[in-house]
Amino acid sequence: MAEVQIIGAGGHAKVIVALAKAAGYRIAGIYDDRPTPDVLGHKVSGPVELVSRVRHIPAIIAVGSNSVRASLVARLPDVPWATLVHPTAWVAPTVSLAEGTVVMAGAIVQPDVTVGRHVIVNTGATVDHDSHLGDFVHVAPGCTLAGQVSLEEGAFLGVGARILPRQFVGAWATIGAGAVVNREVPAYATAVGVPARLLRM
Repeated sequence: MAEVQIIGAGGHAKVIVALAKAAGYRIAGIYDDRPTPDVLGHKVSGPVELVSRVRHIPAIIAVGSNSVRASLVARLPDVPWATLVHPTAWVAPTVSLAEGTVVMAGAIVQPDVTVGRHVIVNTGATVDHDSHLGDFVHVAPGCTLAGQVSLEEGAFLGVGARILPRQFVGAWATIGAGAVVNREVPAYATAVGVPARLLRM
Protein backbone atom coordinates (compact mmCIF):
# COMPACT_ATOMS: atom_id res chain seq x y z
CA MET A 1 0.00 0.00 0.00
CA ALA A 2 1.29 3.47 -0.90
CA GLU A 3 2.04 5.81 1.99
CA VAL A 4 1.72 9.57 2.40
CA GLN A 5 2.75 12.05 5.08
CA ILE A 6 0.35 14.86 6.00
CA ILE A 7 1.55 18.37 6.85
CA GLY A 8 -1.04 20.23 8.92
CA ALA A 9 -3.47 19.12 11.60
CA GLY A 10 -6.38 21.56 11.35
CA GLY A 11 -9.82 21.17 9.82
CA HIS A 12 -8.51 20.92 6.25
CA ALA A 13 -6.27 18.07 7.39
CA LYS A 14 -9.35 16.02 8.27
CA VAL A 15 -10.49 16.26 4.66
CA ILE A 16 -7.04 15.38 3.32
CA VAL A 17 -6.70 12.37 5.66
CA ALA A 18 -10.12 11.11 4.56
CA LEU A 19 -9.24 11.71 0.88
CA ALA A 20 -5.89 9.90 1.16
CA LYS A 21 -7.48 6.88 2.82
CA ALA A 22 -10.28 6.78 0.23
CA ALA A 23 -7.61 6.84 -2.49
CA GLY A 24 -5.90 3.83 -0.93
CA TYR A 25 -3.04 5.47 0.94
CA ARG A 26 -1.78 4.62 4.42
CA ILE A 27 -1.13 7.66 6.62
CA ALA A 28 2.59 7.43 7.50
CA GLY A 29 2.59 10.47 9.77
CA ILE A 30 0.94 13.81 10.48
CA TYR A 31 3.06 16.86 11.29
CA ASP A 32 2.14 20.27 12.68
CA ASP A 33 4.03 22.93 14.64
CA ARG A 34 1.05 23.41 16.97
CA PRO A 35 0.43 20.90 19.77
CA THR A 36 -2.46 18.88 18.33
CA PRO A 37 -3.23 15.39 19.69
CA ASP A 38 -4.69 13.69 16.63
CA VAL A 39 -6.53 13.98 13.33
CA LEU A 40 -9.36 11.48 12.82
CA GLY A 41 -7.65 9.11 15.24
CA HIS A 42 -4.17 9.48 13.72
CA LYS A 43 -1.67 10.79 16.27
CA VAL A 44 0.29 13.90 15.29
CA SER A 45 3.94 12.84 15.00
CA GLY A 46 5.59 16.18 15.80
CA PRO A 47 6.65 19.48 14.18
CA VAL A 48 6.78 20.03 10.43
CA GLU A 49 10.58 19.76 10.16
CA LEU A 50 10.38 16.04 10.98
CA VAL A 51 8.86 15.38 7.54
CA SER A 52 12.32 15.85 6.01
CA ARG A 53 13.64 12.83 7.95
CA VAL A 54 11.40 10.45 6.00
CA ARG A 55 12.31 11.48 2.47
CA HIS A 56 11.32 8.21 0.84
CA ILE A 57 7.62 8.83 1.64
CA PRO A 58 5.90 11.67 -0.27
CA ALA A 59 3.99 14.34 1.61
CA ILE A 60 0.94 16.51 1.01
CA ILE A 61 0.21 19.88 2.61
CA ALA A 62 -3.17 19.87 4.36
CA VAL A 63 -3.51 23.63 4.84
CA GLY A 64 -6.15 25.73 3.09
CA SER A 65 -4.24 29.02 3.12
CA ASN A 66 -2.41 29.61 -0.16
CA SER A 67 0.35 31.73 1.39
CA VAL A 68 0.96 29.20 4.18
CA ARG A 69 1.26 26.36 1.63
CA ALA A 70 3.78 28.43 -0.31
CA SER A 71 5.83 29.13 2.83
CA LEU A 72 5.81 25.45 3.82
CA VAL A 73 7.10 24.43 0.39
CA ALA A 74 9.93 26.95 0.79
CA ARG A 75 10.75 25.52 4.25
CA LEU A 76 10.91 21.94 2.95
CA PRO A 77 12.95 22.02 -0.28
CA ASP A 78 13.94 18.32 -0.17
CA VAL A 79 10.53 16.78 0.51
CA PRO A 80 8.95 14.72 -2.33
CA TRP A 81 5.33 15.72 -2.92
CA ALA A 82 2.31 13.52 -3.56
CA THR A 83 -0.65 14.39 -5.80
CA LEU A 84 -4.01 13.11 -4.54
CA VAL A 85 -7.31 12.66 -6.39
CA HIS A 86 -10.43 11.45 -4.56
CA PRO A 87 -11.94 8.35 -6.19
CA THR A 88 -15.26 10.16 -6.72
CA ALA A 89 -13.61 13.04 -8.61
CA TRP A 90 -13.34 12.94 -12.40
CA VAL A 91 -10.14 14.18 -14.05
CA ALA A 92 -9.92 13.97 -17.85
CA PRO A 93 -6.96 12.01 -19.26
CA THR A 94 -5.50 15.14 -20.89
CA VAL A 95 -5.37 17.14 -17.62
CA SER A 96 -1.94 18.02 -16.24
CA LEU A 97 -1.78 17.91 -12.41
CA ALA A 98 1.47 19.10 -10.84
CA GLU A 99 2.99 17.87 -7.57
CA GLY A 100 1.29 18.60 -4.27
CA THR A 101 -2.13 19.15 -5.81
CA VAL A 102 -5.34 17.70 -4.34
CA VAL A 103 -8.65 17.15 -6.15
CA MET A 104 -11.43 16.60 -3.64
CA ALA A 105 -14.56 14.47 -3.64
CA GLY A 106 -17.02 15.16 -6.46
CA ALA A 107 -14.78 17.63 -8.28
CA ILE A 108 -14.62 17.61 -12.11
CA VAL A 109 -11.60 18.73 -14.13
CA GLN A 110 -12.27 18.74 -17.87
CA PRO A 111 -9.91 18.13 -20.85
CA ASP A 112 -6.72 20.10 -21.43
CA VAL A 113 -6.72 21.87 -18.07
CA THR A 114 -3.30 22.60 -16.56
CA VAL A 115 -3.06 22.66 -12.78
CA GLY A 116 0.05 23.96 -11.04
CA ARG A 117 1.82 22.87 -7.86
CA HIS A 118 0.06 22.60 -4.48
CA VAL A 119 -3.35 23.57 -5.84
CA ILE A 120 -6.62 22.70 -4.06
CA VAL A 121 -9.62 21.85 -6.24
CA ASN A 122 -12.08 21.52 -3.41
CA THR A 123 -15.26 19.50 -2.89
CA GLY A 124 -17.67 19.59 -5.84
CA ALA A 125 -15.76 22.27 -7.77
CA THR A 126 -15.74 22.14 -11.59
CA VAL A 127 -12.96 23.34 -13.87
CA ASP A 128 -13.83 23.35 -17.57
CA HIS A 129 -11.73 22.78 -20.67
CA ASP A 130 -8.49 24.62 -21.47
CA SER A 131 -8.33 26.44 -18.15
CA HIS A 132 -5.09 27.19 -16.30
CA LEU A 133 -4.63 27.14 -12.51
CA GLY A 134 -1.29 28.50 -11.30
CA ASP A 135 0.71 27.28 -8.32
CA PHE A 136 -0.90 27.58 -4.85
CA VAL A 137 -4.39 28.34 -6.20
CA HIS A 138 -7.39 27.35 -4.03
CA VAL A 139 -10.74 26.71 -5.72
CA ALA A 140 -13.18 26.44 -2.80
CA PRO A 141 -16.14 24.02 -2.58
CA GLY A 142 -18.83 24.41 -5.23
CA CYS A 143 -16.93 26.81 -7.51
CA THR A 144 -17.47 26.75 -11.27
CA LEU A 145 -14.79 27.73 -13.77
CA ALA A 146 -15.99 27.93 -17.36
CA GLY A 147 -13.71 27.16 -20.31
CA GLN A 148 -10.39 28.94 -20.91
CA VAL A 149 -10.25 30.58 -17.48
CA SER A 150 -6.85 31.56 -16.10
CA LEU A 151 -6.18 31.76 -12.36
CA GLU A 152 -2.67 32.99 -11.65
CA GLU A 153 -0.45 31.96 -8.74
CA GLY A 154 -2.04 32.12 -5.31
CA ALA A 155 -5.52 33.15 -6.48
CA PHE A 156 -8.32 32.21 -4.08
CA LEU A 157 -11.93 31.57 -5.08
CA GLY A 158 -14.47 31.64 -2.24
CA VAL A 159 -17.23 29.06 -1.87
CA GLY A 160 -19.56 28.94 -4.88
CA ALA A 161 -17.75 31.56 -6.96
CA ARG A 162 -18.36 31.48 -10.73
CA ILE A 163 -15.79 32.49 -13.34
CA LEU A 164 -17.22 33.07 -16.83
CA PRO A 165 -15.44 31.88 -20.00
CA ARG A 166 -12.03 33.29 -20.95
CA GLN A 167 -11.68 35.40 -17.80
CA PHE A 168 -8.38 36.14 -16.03
CA VAL A 169 -7.81 36.33 -12.27
CA GLY A 170 -4.43 37.77 -11.33
CA ALA A 171 -1.85 36.47 -8.89
CA TRP A 172 -2.89 36.37 -5.21
CA ALA A 173 -6.29 37.89 -6.00
CA THR A 174 -9.33 36.93 -3.90
CA ILE A 175 -12.81 36.27 -5.29
CA GLY A 176 -15.57 36.42 -2.69
CA ALA A 177 -18.03 33.62 -1.99
CA GLY A 178 -20.81 33.47 -4.58
CA ALA A 179 -19.24 36.13 -6.81
CA VAL A 180 -19.65 35.98 -10.60
CA VAL A 181 -16.53 37.15 -12.45
CA ASN A 182 -17.23 38.51 -15.95
CA ARG A 183 -14.14 40.69 -16.40
CA GLU A 184 -10.43 40.61 -15.55
CA VAL A 185 -9.45 40.78 -11.88
CA PRO A 186 -5.95 42.22 -11.40
CA ALA A 187 -3.25 40.78 -9.17
CA TYR A 188 -3.75 41.19 -5.39
CA ALA A 189 -7.27 42.60 -5.86
CA THR A 190 -10.42 41.45 -4.09
CA ALA A 191 -13.65 41.12 -6.08
CA VAL A 192 -17.11 40.41 -4.66
CA GLY A 193 -20.74 40.38 -5.78
CA VAL A 194 -22.83 39.61 -8.85
CA PRO A 195 -21.37 40.68 -11.16
CA ALA A 196 -18.07 40.88 -9.29
CA ARG A 197 -16.78 44.38 -8.46
CA LEU A 198 -13.37 45.28 -7.10
CA LEU A 199 -13.25 46.36 -3.47
CA ARG A 200 -11.53 49.71 -2.97
CA MET A 201 -8.94 49.57 -0.23
